[in-house]
Amino acid sequence: MRAPIVLLASAFTFTACATQPGPAAVTATSPHIVAAVASALRPAEDRARDADRKPAEMLALAGIAPGQRVGDFIPGGGYFTRIFAGAVGDSGKVYALAPPPGAERPGAPSIRDITAPYKNVEVVQQSFTTLSVPEPLDVIFTAQNYHDLHLARLNLDWAAVNRQIFAALKPGGVYLVVDHRAKPGADVSVADTLHRIDPAIVRRELEAAGFVLESESSALRNPADTLELAVFDPAIRGHTDQFVLRFRKPQ
Repeated sequence: MRAPIVLLASAFTFTACATQPGPAAVTATSPHIVAAVASALRPAEDRARDADRKPAEMLALAGIAPGQRVGDFIPGGGYFTRIFAGAVGDSGKVYALAPPPGAERPGAPSIRDITAPYKNVEVVQQSFTTLSVPEPLDVIFTAQNYHDLHLARLNLDWAAVNRQIFAALKPGGVYLVVDHRAKPGADVSVADTLHRIDPAIVRRELEAAGFVLESESSALRNPADTLELAVFDPAIRGHTDQFVLRFRKPQ
């Protein structure tokens, strides 16, 4: 981050490893972020999730700004892709970094259909271990997906994936990771059973790829989540305790 990022002190907790400030004057109330979240192009079901997902706060933490090149890694139903498209504007570009054709979840909507109304969104469907993008990116963002790199059925080389993410960013670029919190010390096997991951594992793996952890946010914490239920359990679905980690690719 090149100049101090303005954040709500009650929502964000910065770690001791934060060494650089973020993009100047990017806040949850910045006009480009407010307009992107309020866009009429967003479906009602997305808007209904905003109170839990806090998209404006997430974009502010990532420092999303007009004109940027942003990668939405594993975009799912396009919840954040749509907002990124509005926030970066016509001078910006969003790359939806999706699984290769045929690897999508059964019955899931096509990311190409989802992003069709947005002329500044390009879908990139490749194997994540050989991922490449048309141009260096300012930000890569992934929400509720990092644990998927450890799913046994996918048998992914997660270290290779992290190296590709690192390579896709500009020097100084940001990688923001949001995911469902597992109990401290939990093994990666809980990705298969609970669809959660211990944030300490994420930090260790991404630092091994060359990233520097700058800060973490408490905006999506939910102390009522016991961390013992699968994230799809009706008792906790949509309200899990989540961590938000911002990493930087060194200059």
